[in-house]
Amino acid sequence: MTPDPPEAGGGPVLAVDIGGTKLAVGLVEYGGRITAYDRMETPNEPDLDAEVLWRTLEALLDKLLADSGTPTIVGVGVGCGGPMTWPAAEVSPLNIPAWRGFPLRDRLRGRHPGLPVRVHNDAVCVAVAEHWRGAGRGRENVLGMVVSTGVGGGLILGGRLIDGARGNAGHIGHVIVDPEGPPCGCGGRGCLEAIARGPALAAWAREQGWRPGRHDTTAKDLADDAARGHPIATTALRRAGRALGIAIASATHLCDLEVIAIGGGLSQAGPLLFDPLEESLRVHARMDYARKLRVVPAALGQPAGLIGAAALVFAADRYWSAD
Repeated sequence: MTPDPPEAGGGPVLAVDIGGTKLAVGLVEYGGRITAYDRMETPNEPDLDAEVLWRTLEALLDKLLADSGTPTIVGVGVGCGGPMTWPAAEVSPLNIPAWRGFPLRDRLRGRHPGLPVRVHNDAVCVAVAEHWRGAGRGRENVLGMVVSTGVGGGLILGGRLIDGARGNAGHIGHVIVDPEGPPCGCGGRGCLEAIARGPALAAWAREQGWRPGRHDTTAKDLADDAARGHPIATTALRRAGRALGIAIASATHLCDLEVIAIGGGLSQAGPLLFDPLEESLRVHARMDYARKLRVVPAALGQPAGLIGAAALVFAADRYWSAD
């Protein structure tokens, strides 16, 4: 049974956001304000040991707490790249090879005995943040999405996070948008992630003649060139937008959504991505109720993962269904 969440006016939550490129930590107040913050690049050497990575994270947490005067925290919330077992949070992030089945939740419980320690997928935490304090605030049925190095999401229905049988509900990145499309890292073909994630989109554009031979180019470079009118870059973003529109139409037909908030690096392309998304969505979302959906940029930006991780503790009645 989930304990009652901490009340307003108490101490902060120690929030953690773990991804393949960064480790971010912060202290988050009940209202969602981050009062202290630190980050570092995720160590990712090929021979990195799991325990070395854990000690690196511990040192970052210790520094944050010491620099903040060792406040009395009310819990620990974590967003981490997947896959993971849930809610046990034995994590195996695809972009962090050092951790395979690493018992992250148990380790954090050992550091903070007696406090709630809650770990969820990093994209789920972004979705929770946007519903709690961001673009989906005040709405009951929201899908939060992250379109970046991968495509993930989290699903809020009836004002509550939907976890699914194994904590993976809302994983829109593996909705199939083109059965004859490119292979996906999951082993399938034509998944949204295989088309719209940043690295795949840049690779596709290079194959079409955009910056050929430049394998160091990124989706940000692609978006920058599209903004300058480069025809292949513009076509690539339209391709991603169309795929997103198809997936979102399917999701809202299934779940009767009110708002979809999209964050992540690729969302920074703005109308170059959102305009073809809207065109595709209106073509494929044919039911009357689906046409009322609003698709908006996420409002909270980079800190969203930490804010959502804190909400797992502060608003457990809505966002945490496990022990």
